[in-house]
Amino acid sequence: MKKVIAAVLLITLFTVAIVKAMENKIEPENTSQETANFRSFKMGSIAPDFELKTLSGETVTLSEFKGKKVILNFWATWCKPCKVEMPEIEKFHKKQGKDVVILAVNIDTYSDVKGFVKKNHITFPILLDSKNKVNELYPVFNIPTTFFIDSKGLVQNNYSGSMSVGIMENISNKLN
Repeated sequence: MKKVIAAVLLITLFTVAIVKAMENKIEPENTSQETANFRSFKMGSIAPDFELKTLSGETVTLSEFKGKKVILNFWATWCKPCKVEMPEIEKFHKKQGKDVVILAVNIDTYSDVKGFVKKNHITFPILLDSKNKVNELYPVFNIPTTFFIDSKGLVQNNYSGSMSVGIMENISNKLN
């Protein structure tokens, strides 16, 4: 009987210790900037500004497109869903004209991005994130991932996976 009482008491103390430990969970002091950005990123918040080079070497910032709707797409040349999506984005780009700005951020700058763009007849801006800085500003967990930014510079929606023209039209039409 003493052994049973001791076992129950030991289990109870162990359970209380675990619960207390979970309540007092301590955040690490050296939280990375990427983790902090993921925690603070919310739909409806201001899209984090950035500066990247295009394939032709021009500098582009997101803030220069304030007042316009922006589709910010993250992709790579080796990504199969991205390969399916790129011709759809090109069709959408030609159909929308200057009403919606498309910025495609390539996170795989070591591949032949220029060759990919030429082969697929892409005419919208391709930005090179060679230092992975923009990829860390946005919560991109897989590619392709696309953020829809309204004319006020607010992130209103995001889409993970390959998009069709219809999906892009549907979401961008809801932006102000």
